[in-house]
Amino acid sequence: MEAVIDWEDEVVAHGLRQRIKYARLVQHRASSERAAGADARGFRYVVQLALEGVPHRKKKHAVGNDIIGADLGPSTIALVPRAGEASLAVFCEELAPNAQAIRRLQRRMDRQRRAANPEHYDERGRMKKQGKNRLRWKTSKSYERTRRHKATRERKLAAHRKSLHGRHVHEIVAVGNTVILEKISYKAWQKRYGKSVGLRAPGMFVEMLRRTVARTGGTLIEVPTRTAKLSQFCHGCGCVVKKPLSQRWHHCPCGVGPVQRDLYAAFLASTLSVDQLIPSCAQSVILWESAEARLQAAHERVLQRANEGQSLPRSMGVPRAGARRPQSLGEPTPEPTFLLTQGRLEAWKDRSEPPVL
Repeated sequence: MEAVIDWEDEVVAHGLRQRIKYARLVQHRASSERAAGADARGFRYVVQLALEGVPHRKKKHAVGNDIIGADLGPSTIALVPRAGEASLAVFCEELAPNAQAIRRLQRRMDRQRRAANPEHYDERGRMKKQGKNRLRWKTSKSYERTRRHKATRERKLAAHRKSLHGRHVHEIVAVGNTVILEKISYKAWQKRYGKSVGLRAPGMFVEMLRRTVARTGGTLIEVPTRTAKLSQFCHGCGCVVKKPLSQRWHHCPCGVGPVQRDLYAAFLASTLSVDQLIPSCAQSVILWESAEARLQAAHERVLQRANEGQSLPRSMGVPRAGARRPQSLGEPTPEPTFLLTQGRLEAWKDRSEPPVL
C-alpha cells in the first residue's frame, strides 16, 4: 500500500528524515463497521514508527529561563515564577465531559446485558453469586454497539485532555524550563477523591512536563512532601504548623498573609533549588517583597472570574455567596418544611430584580 505523506508538515518531514528503528502495527476499535478506515469487524489499523534522534520543536514554542514554582491539586494548579506573573486556575478547565450521556450509555449496557443473560439474576434482579465457577456472559449485537459508542466518547475525552495538557506544558516552558513542585502520591489522591483525579490526570501532566522540560535542557525538581512541608511552612517566623485541608488561607501572627494557600505553596517552591530542597527564611524574605503583590493580583483575577459566574472549586478560597441565587425571576416561594435541618430553615427564593410597578 502506498503511504500518504505530507512533506509540507515540518514535524512529519523531520521525523521521516531520521533512521527507522522498528515499526509497530496497532489495532484500534472504531465506533462501528461503517466508520472511515474500519474493516468488517470494526477495527482500524495504524503503523507506528520508532525513530532515532530528538523530537522536533516548532519555532512558535519558545523556551524561557525563569524558575517556576508549582502547586498541583486534584482540580487546581498554581504557578508562581520568580519574576513573571502568578496564576491560579482550574486544571484542564476547558475539559467538559458529558457525564449524563456516559451514564445513560452505562444504564443501557446494563439493561442489554440483563436481557441477554437472565439466568445470571435472581427474581429480585440481583446478580447471583459466582462461587467457584465463573459466570459466562453472552453479548448481543446491540450491547457491542452501545459499548463502542461509550468507548468512542471516552477516547475523544482522553484525546481532548491530552491536547490540553500539551498546550499547558508549552505555556509553562515558555516562561521557564526549571519547574519545582512537590512530589505527589496519586494513588492516595485516587483513594481520597475518586474518579475526579482520573478525569484531570495530573500524573500524565507531570510526566509530559518532565519530558518537555528535559528536551529543552531544563530540569523538573520534585520535592518530597514530608520534608519540604510547603503548605505548612511560614517564611516570616520559620514555624511549621499543620493546617487542615479546609483552611485555604495562610495567615500567620508574624504578619505574613493573608494569602491563598496554593499560591503561597507555589511561591515557596519557587524559592528552592537543587542544592536546597527545604524552604528557609533567608531564601524567601527577599523574594517575598516582589511576590506578595503578584499573588494578590492572581487571587483577584480568580475572584473576578467567580463574580462573572464561573464555577470554581472551594479549594481556591472563593466563597460561594451566589450559590443560592435563583435562576428565574419567579415569585418568592418558601422552601418546604421538611428541609428543616439543625434547627435552621433554608432561605427563601428572592427576586433578583424588584417587580415593575
